[in-house]
Amino acid sequence: MSVYEQLSKFDSPTIFNAVDKYINESNIYSRDTHSLMYTDKTIKCLLPTLGNIVGRVITAEVTTNDPDSKAIPWDEYYSTLENSDGPIISVIKDVDSNPGRGACFGDGMAYGHKMLGVKGAIVDGTIRDLDGIKEAGLPIWANGLVPGHGIFNLISVNSSIVVGSLIIQKNDILLADINGCVKIPKEFNVEEILNLANQIREFEQNIFEIYQQPNLTYSEARKKIDQIIK
Repeated sequence: MSVYEQLSKFDSPTIFNAVDKYINESNIYSRDTHSLMYTDKTIKCLLPTLGNIVGRVITAEVTTNDPDSKAIPWDEYYSTLENSDGPIISVIKDVDSNPGRGACFGDGMAYGHKMLGVKGAIVDGTIRDLDGIKEAGLPIWANGLVPGHGIFNLISVNSSIVVGSLIIQKNDILLADINGCVKIPKEFNVEEILNLANQIREFEQNIFEIYQQPNLTYSEARKKIDQIIK
């Protein structure tokens, strides 16, 4: 089973906790950066029934209305997707002067992305054709929905971008689910993140089992939990 398949067995809060613990134990980052490892409330899971996604990031910046944007050919984006090792998550940011006024993802793009092996899309902007995207089977996260678009230009591919208050770079690993998106920076040891996630899951499960014991007082529960912590 690949590391991506193993990561997919966890939810984003557990992976965040593992990343946070990794930062604390490794001293790779200063402590005040830990909160930058997940997206804010603007990035919403719009098709929760399609489940979570895990993969390496390919980024794109687009505009959806500005006619004078200095556009580059869309082939640069799609050829990057086609020639990248999977699993891939497409992360798109609307950098228009009025971001979100026009959609920057729809059902046609969903089918095209599926064809190229993309696992899902995260859009800092709006999308449309949600029923069609669901029919295509592509999990998607975005700010919201609009019915139309304007002039749609590609501005950059694989730039460092900020999506939902989260700095994202090419080849960072993302896990996205109904809670949002959490990042494993590309320089982190993914195997160690997995080990920590398993430890956290086991610890939490032990706590949950204590709380579910019948007729247990708080002080009794506290003593049992202290034994686990020790």
